Amino acid sequence: MQPYIEKKYFLSANEANAEGLLSFTSLTSNIIEIATEHANSLGIGNPSMTDINAGWILSRLTIDMDYIPEVNSTYVIKTWMEDFNRHFSTRCFSISSSDGKIYGYCRTIWLVIDAVTHKNLGLSHFNLPSHLILGEKAPIPLQQKHFPIHYDTPDGHSKSIQATHKPFEYTFKYCDLDFYRHVNTVRYVTMLLNQFSLQEHDTTRVKRIELSFLHEASYGMETVLLRSDSVEDNLLSAFQLTDASSGKALLFARVKREPCHE
Repeated sequence: MQPYIEKKYFLSANEANAEGLLSFTSLTSNIIEIATEHANSLGIGNPSMTDINAGWILSRLTIDMDYIPEVNSTYVIKTWMEDFNRHFSTRCFSISSSDGKIYGYCRTIWLVIDAVTHKNLGLSHFNLPSHLILGEKAPIPLQQKHFPIHYDTPDGHSKSIQATHKPFEYTFKYCDLDFYRHVNTVRYVTMLLNQFSLQEHDTTRVKRIELSFLHEASYGMETVLLRSDSVEDNLLSAFQLTDASSGKALLFARVKREPCHE
C-alpha cells in the first residue's frame, strides 16, 4: 500500500472541449477514477464496504487550474490523502505535465453513506495506518462560504444574492445517474458549464470550479438552476441548484473564468 498513486492520461479528441483543451468534465471523471483506484488499493474502497452496505460519496470538489493541457498531449494526475478522520476524508490531487510541470490542483471531501438510508456512517469502521495519510495540502484556496441566490424576491436570508440570469429548469434523467442511483458529479459539471455560451467559452477559459453538495438529486427530480455573476468580477459566477418541488437547495457552486491568452 502506497500513500499516493499517479497515473498518466493521453488527451484524445473525444476528451477535449470545443477549444481543443482538456474538458473539466473529463478531468472530473479522471479525478474520481484515480481516487477510486487509490482507495481500492488501500482496502477502503467501495468493494471493501459491501458487507456494511455502504459507499463513498463526494461532498465537496474544488479544481483550480493555471494551465489546461491541449489535445494530443499527455498529463499526469497524482492523488493522496490530506486528512482522514472519523467524519470525512480530504483527498488532494495534482495535475501536471509528463515532465513534472504543475498545471493545477484539486481538493475533494468524501463521506461514507449507507446505501439504503443515505445517512453518513462516518469513517470509524476503518483502521488506516497513519503513514498512508500524507497530510500535504493542495496549495489552492479553500472554498469560501456559499450564499443563497434568489430570482424574483429576496428569500429573507441576510446575505442572499440576486440572480443575474433567467432560471434554468432541468429534469434529471437516466443517463444522469451513477451506481448509487443519484446524480453523477460529472453531470453537475456539465450542467454548470452549459450555462455559458460558446462565445463565452471561446473568449474565456475556466480557471476554477467549486461544487458543494447539500442533498442528493435523483431520477425524475425537477430542478431549477440560478446563476449570479459577481458585480465586482463578471467572470466569477455563483450557482444554486434547487429541487423545484420542495425548494430545497441541492448544490452550491462557483465557476471562475479568465480571459484567453494567445
